[in-house]
Amino acid sequence: MSEGVDRHSESRVVQLRHQGEAAAATLPALMAEATRIAATVAQGVHGRRRAGVGESFWQYRHHRPEDGRAAVDWRQSARSDQLFVRQNEWEAANTVWLWRDGSPSMRFSSSRDHASKIDRAAVCQIAMAALLTQGGERVAVLGESAVARTGALGLERTSRRLALGPGDMTAVEAPNIGRFGRVVLASDFLDPPETWAARLSRFSGMEAEGVLLRIVDPAEEDFPYSGRTRFENPAGGEGLLFGRAEEARVTYRKRWAEQGDALAALARQFGWSLVTHRTDRTATSAVLALYRALARDA
Repeated sequence: MSEGVDRHSESRVVQLRHQGEAAAATLPALMAEATRIAATVAQGVHGRRRAGVGESFWQYRHHRPEDGRAAVDWRQSARSDQLFVRQNEWEAANTVWLWRDGSPSMRFSSSRDHASKIDRAAVCQIAMAALLTQGGERVAVLGESAVARTGALGLERTSRRLALGPGDMTAVEAPNIGRFGRVVLASDFLDPPETWAARLSRFSGMEAEGVLLRIVDPAEEDFPYSGRTRFENPAGGEGLLFGRAEEARVTYRKRWAEQGDALAALARQFGWSLVTHRTDRTATSAVLALYRALARDA
């Protein structure tokens, strides 16, 4: 059984990665912009001191298990009972942290013609990883990557984690990133606005910039149901049974609009961008909007 599961997992990784790369490959203008952004970033126009691959010393930080023995600065460590790593000033490749929500609600799809929200989120994020690594930037998966990477290896490892990783909410509730990082969070953002406000405040404390990619199934927005309809809770527990679902349409759409407005207000409050994408539209349109939003934040 294990071998069968492994083969299925490998097939899904390949399929989602190909879809993500295809979405990026159809945007030649976007690729040109990625090259320009990477060149600008390499010249250090951000005006911020960041940890990275430059030659100028910036600071020491505590050694982490994933750093390995070779990263230890033994001279500095000899002065203390702790191990330290020497960090240099950020001068070339920036790190973008990507995250794809793995909540049960993300597995919803109202039609076989539409991708599930979780698969569409993975495709969009993989496409972003392809564009960013081609532009020379480093990528990592929030809560799952120990080391940010660029190039083919960075894309391969990031794609695998975005396709198969758990997408735990703990990654956004207790983010482990450096200061001034850039973040892309892909989710349906169905949790209460105050819950997301608390999560985004943690990134704000790290002076992180980012983009919220809101993935929406068309049925969630349009509420096309009528007649006797049962709605199941994707996380388990009690569902809802409507004798005439159409009678709830006006109230539902009002609540849905309020949720979207509250999320947009949160993005503005914390200085983030919001991109909303319906799964009945092409992934390419989402990637284009997402990349442009990330470039503006940069």
